[in-house]
Amino acid sequence: MSTLTALARAEAVAAGRAQPIATVRHLHVHPDPLVLVPVVMAGEPNAPLAALAGRDRAAPRLLVVAQPRNRDLRFAFAAELAEIVVGYAESHIGPSEAVAVDRGRDVRHRYLDAPQVWVPNPGGVDFLRLFGRSTRFRRTDGDHPVPPAVPLLGRWLTFLATQAEVPGSALLVAATQALALHWATGQSSAEDAQLGALLGWIDPGPLTGPEAARRAEQLPPAGPATDPDFDNRVLAPLLSAGADPADALRDQLLPTWDLMWRAVDLLRALPPGARVAGRWDADRDAFSGYVAHLRDTGTPQPRRDSAVAAAARLHRLENVQARYAAQRAFDDPLVMAEHRLTGEAFEGVVTHAKADRVDDTGKRPVLRPRLIVRTAEPVRASAGTALTCPDRPSQKATVISVTPAGDETDVLLELSGGMGRKLVAEPGSVPAVGDTVLYTTLTEAYRPGGAFPEPDRTPWTHGGPPAPPAQPTPAEAAEEWA
Repeated sequence: MSTLTALARAEAVAAGRAQPIATVRHLHVHPDPLVLVPVVMAGEPNAPLAALAGRDRAAPRLLVVAQPRNRDLRFAFAAELAEIVVGYAESHIGPSEAVAVDRGRDVRHRYLDAPQVWVPNPGGVDFLRLFGRSTRFRRTDGDHPVPPAVPLLGRWLTFLATQAEVPGSALLVAATQALALHWATGQSSAEDAQLGALLGWIDPGPLTGPEAARRAEQLPPAGPATDPDFDNRVLAPLLSAGADPADALRDQLLPTWDLMWRAVDLLRALPPGARVAGRWDADRDAFSGYVAHLRDTGTPQPRRDSAVAAAARLHRLENVQARYAAQRAFDDPLVMAEHRLTGEAFEGVVTHAKADRVDDTGKRPVLRPRLIVRTAEPVRASAGTALTCPDRPSQKATVISVTPAGDETDVLLELSGGMGRKLVAEPGSVPAVGDTVLYTTLTEAYRPGGAFPEPDRTPWTHGGPPAPPAQPTPAEAAEEWA
């Protein structure tokens, strides 16, 4: 927990309601999301029991597995869920736009929209990942065939769960994580995992946050696990008697359904950050690419990545995480304040500036203005460190020296880029004396990918070349579905 978040939690306790830790919304909220509230059978994390799903808050659709241990009923549930999820995803396959790539030498096409699925918490994301893994390899012919939509559902769920690991992605959103990104409550992080209690602090109505949270604790869990008391008193007798548990499960899921739409409304009311649209463009790219894959070969995702694929994916996620952290800070002064406290960023006043300085020590003269920024904030940067100004993200500032000035610090910076192509800086491209500026070590600049060997040249220390992609076998189709 960061210093400012800890302070916000203390203020939430004093005020009796959650405190904002963001001034803008840091994720895209779709105008027409699909809300999905799954629950599983106790003790079996991949045995679906029911799900409440839909795009209309007034008309949710309930899917129930009357006997969760019955393989045929579970696949029937998967087929019904596929009708909703796959149908929703495919409804966004429509008009596309041309996007320039390779510095304008080529173009690719990207759909104008993409799906967005909301689940209550990270447990819901984990369930979709497991459910996708258990369905994407199923056969639609031979012994024990499944409905044709089942393996396609598994591939879509795996795609969504994989994208949920990408920092800043909004294709699959866990409501508790999205809310906790924008508000700090007066309860623990473990208690924030309870959607009702979290919303009680954020939007308590006439009550205080603690009162609303205590009232929310009386609601059924938000899944995917069910309430043990409900399991013992209500669900077990119904399943043992072979009765339909639909009405009982609907009563358990409807409170969470209402909470989900409250969460969507609260987040939608926040103004979006300037860079949210760019991250949604990346989501649309991922969606468009996966649709193209399904139309091309349609092969399911592998059970596990090869050594090279895993290393490349980890490297890519690290780059995305660094860029996402920078974008959040550039969009939001409250987030940037965290970095100012740690010395990763500092704000100060320009006391000296030489905007027309030219460096002629190289083969040709280049414009290299210098300026001195005086700051009272901690500065962790040393000579040679590259800094970025959020107001001038295309301009690079290199630290030349850091000099104490009484209780303050003078930082001498040399600027490059973002000033035009001439030896005279364009007006406004160089800070003037008296300007208040902020510089940080964070950057959203492109980072090149790492150098990895071809898969067939994987060294023996990492398992050697991967085996050919496995195909589902009749034995796999006949095995127990768990």
